[in-house]
Amino acid sequence: MKREGGLYWGWYVVMGAFLILGINYGARYCFGVFVKPMALEYGWSRSVISLGASLMILAYGIGGILSGRLLDRMAPKWLMTLGALVVSAGFIAMGYIRAPWQFYLVYGLICGGGAAFFGVVVNSSYVGKWFVKRRGMAIGIATIGIGIGTMLLAPLSGYIVKVYGWRMGFSFLGLLILVIGVLLSQGLMGKTKPEDYGLAPDGDRSGAPPVSAGATVNAAPVGWVLKDSRFWILAACYSLAVMAEMSAFVHQVAYARDNHIEEVVAAASLGFIGIGSIGGRFFFGWLSDHIPDAKYSASLGFIFMAAGMIVLLQTTSATLLMVYALLFGFGYGSIATMMPYLLADRFGRQVLGTAYGILTFFVAGIGGSIGPVLGGFLYDRLGSYTYAWQLNLAVLILAVFLILAMKPRIENPGH
Repeated sequence: MKREGGLYWGWYVVMGAFLILGINYGARYCFGVFVKPMALEYGWSRSVISLGASLMILAYGIGGILSGRLLDRMAPKWLMTLGALVVSAGFIAMGYIRAPWQFYLVYGLICGGGAAFFGVVVNSSYVGKWFVKRRGMAIGIATIGIGIGTMLLAPLSGYIVKVYGWRMGFSFLGLLILVIGVLLSQGLMGKTKPEDYGLAPDGDRSGAPPVSAGATVNAAPVGWVLKDSRFWILAACYSLAVMAEMSAFVHQVAYARDNHIEEVVAAASLGFIGIGSIGGRFFFGWLSDHIPDAKYSASLGFIFMAAGMIVLLQTTSATLLMVYALLFGFGYGSIATMMPYLLADRFGRQVLGTAYGILTFFVAGIGGSIGPVLGGFLYDRLGSYTYAWQLNLAVLILAVFLILAMKPRIENPGH
């Protein structure tokens, strides 16, 4: 790690996070592919099925508090390995469910809780501990994996579901998580933070003496963060954005099928969101490193998501569906990059894991869990997804104004 001219270990961390996030989110964001086949086989309403997705996100949010707290005290490889094993088992078990309560237990609670331990809280916080000057770029590159994973796994899962059935689709994803998630976690994510190895963030030399890689990492107290209005503005903005995001992710394939768009093409729209998000993650990370305040990057991301929803409201063809997906995906790509970036910018690296875990509880656990079930409820009651898309548009516009009102960093917060 300290060899002159050698590659800074932080970039290996970025590579590991890129691949792990790809398999985690790529597999879970395929869920929209399974909505209509499960509804047809069991006669379940969209509300029943979307409640399972909402429970998964709620469990993910709760798990994020624990995983973020643990990350401030230990290297992440065992957290990630545990998460991959649990989610893999849950996806394989989905092939044996027969009743809604089994679906809620397996997909909602088991898969959701497990996913938190190798999700964006752990990965992005871990990357953020290794970088300061290049933090936006590093987190942006790592979270591009989410887009790549979605781009590849959504159409592939759609094909498997079409040819072999939805149970085989879940089993395929479970085995993929088992193999890739465990191997990458053990191979690349075993170190704590750069100071423990005589380095400073970004690979600069540090005067701090190296300590054992297994040493306990002392977490800074996080209570002062929760008393700061900037934290709650972040929580409100990203809760609204993720509510819109998850509502679209869970229901857009069924919406496309209702508009007579072919099954594999409808599933591919999730992949196109992934393609759009790749550019968004890189762009918003890069932009944040080059402007005075990253909140302007965040607001631009919400604007692109809102533009995508406007297109989705008009969508009756495959072409418009893909235009929506690229626009919405580009804006959505800002979320995983900007949340940890703004947290670290406003509150510092030492509380990043814990603070990000708490933020994720509100954002994913509350905002994200409301989105799918609210979309299903509106569809079942009103017979159309139009009202859900209009609501998404409204909350995204509100998020733009809220994030712009957030106060700048305090150079010496005195915590």
